[in-house]
Amino acid sequence: MERRSFLRAAVIGTGTVALGFTMTRESLAFPAKTGPSPYGALQAANSHGIQLPQGFTSRIIARSGQAVASTGFTWHGAPDGGACFADGTGWIYVSNAELGTGSGGVSAIRFNSTGGVTSAYRILSGTTSNCSGGATPWNTWLSCEETDRGHVYECDPWGSATASRRPALGRFKHEAAAANPDHKVIYLTEDEPNGGFYRFTPTVWGDLSRGGTLQIAKVSSGNVTWVNVPDPSAASTRTRYQVSGSAVFNGGEGAYYRNNTCFFTTKGDNRVWAYNEATKTIAVAYDDNLTTSPPLTGPDNITGTAVGDLYVAEDGGNMEICVITPNDVIAPFLRVANQSSSELCGVAFNPAGNRLYFSSQRGTTGSSSGGITYEVTGPFRTSL
Repeated sequence: MERRSFLRAAVIGTGTVALGFTMTRESLAFPAKTGPSPYGALQAANSHGIQLPQGFTSRIIARSGQAVASTGFTWHGAPDGGACFADGTGWIYVSNAELGTGSGGVSAIRFNSTGGVTSAYRILSGTTSNCSGGATPWNTWLSCEETDRGHVYECDPWGSATASRRPALGRFKHEAAAANPDHKVIYLTEDEPNGGFYRFTPTVWGDLSRGGTLQIAKVSSGNVTWVNVPDPSAASTRTRYQVSGSAVFNGGEGAYYRNNTCFFTTKGDNRVWAYNEATKTIAVAYDDNLTTSPPLTGPDNITGTAVGDLYVAEDGGNMEICVITPNDVIAPFLRVANQSSSELCGVAFNPAGNRLYFSSQRGTTGSSSGGITYEVTGPFRTSL
């Protein structure tokens, strides 16, 4: 069989290979392999303790417990999942707060066209363990509670509209959400060792207040079947237990959608998965056991670029953000030094794709009060 790049095609052809959860890890399809970064080797750590490729620079945007620039707004602790939204000639970066009961929520930073900070403010308060989430095509942020029977909240990045709970998206230990505008569905991951992979179909695309249908994936030989979750509220039985034979994913984390494919990570087994909605098939895009000197362990938040590169942040490991190219090569893009008690999260590009935002959740202190949010600029590639 001719080997094809799974990440380039983002599809498994019918009959080309049989995939299944009962097969050996080595028989899974086309994982990315360790190789040279398209940006070259990492340079020595800069003044922020970040190793970057040649030509890239970083700056600190915010620190937990301190005012953001000259706004007077205090940045939240334990910054986690994030996303960027276009705002005229500028943009907005939103960031979750993975803090305990009633202390979580979401904050936002607004930038002008040159990257200057113009304001910062709160868009969700009083929630719990807001871990990751996802942007919607109608310019809202879905903030997910990573707690038993947690909720999803829909937030306005501009802070003009009050954030709203969306119970139809289910109550479970939410991690991330990824909207698919091509098929009008939203994918959801669950951070449990035996978590599910979910799909939500809104009754009205663009209006989550109207409810919809929550489903969980079943997988057989790489083919995915979606089955309705009988009780998304999980009043008596957790959602992952309601459908017999539903697929098990070990610690669902970040999710990102493009070109018919939802890429999502599982931290428990150090994998990046690729689910193709057009073919209803799933495969492993990266597995640390299937490459030499694997650069990525503890895969967490994930994002991507128009050229096709994926960027995956580590929870643990070497505190790296790794790049996975459409040619199935994985390599470190950056490394944060002297913050081994933290995790990297909140990876997101501004609309132009020339600035990457991310957070070190606990920074140099190892405490949720020590979070640091960074911006990286440089020659991000626009073609292969």
